[in-house]
Amino acid sequence: MLSIKHLFLRYTREFYALYDINMEVSDGEKVALVGAEDSGKTSLLRIISKLEEPTKGEVYLKDRPLKKINFRFDISAGYVPATPVFLENKTVYENLKYILSERKVPPMEIEAKINDAVIDFSLEKIKDEKIANLSIEEKYILSLIRLSFRKLDFLMIDNIFDGLSEFYLEIVEEILDKIVSPTTTLILATTDEKIADRFCRRKIYFRSGSIVTQNEFCEQNNQ
Repeated sequence: MLSIKHLFLRYTREFYALYDINMEVSDGEKVALVGAEDSGKTSLLRIISKLEEPTKGEVYLKDRPLKKINFRFDISAGYVPATPVFLENKTVYENLKYILSERKVPPMEIEAKINDAVIDFSLEKIKDEKIANLSIEEKYILSLIRLSFRKLDFLMIDNIFDGLSEFYLEIVEEILDKIVSPTTTLILATTDEKIADRFCRRKIYFRSGSIVTQNEFCEQNNQ
């Protein structure tokens, strides 16, 4: 379970990116954080991913304080940011090999895992292409594919969905079907309720760094 209690993130004395966030997500639950840009969704995902330190408050994963959790050894977690991070001047193949090498996978297994991924996710046409030459949509897809090398307990996806055509949304959906198991907890951020309904079973609404009700969210959007 993810449990967040009285979480604050303050960038300046006057500005809170997150203000008194309280929420719980059960193991295996699929939850969407819905809100406009700069409503706090990304900041929350970055804190859960240990990329940002909160100003105040507590985050627990599986009843353990987040600060005491090592994502490499304790919980298998994946995070797909809105700006994908790769070795831009290396090929798709080289990037996949790098990830597996970093995780101390034996060389013979690395080749087998990459070959399986190339087949499973139809990467034949781009496996020798440099990342810098890929479109943003292809980078999003590859960000998800490289998570397929391990069983995920926890997956966070930032707002990669805005602007994706139906073609790419279907590809993302197919990949998630393969890498998200019934026991994987999924939290994604989006500005679009249709995306939230498509990929998740529960929605948590954000406005100006705070969690709000659906009615409050809709009132703001209708103004």
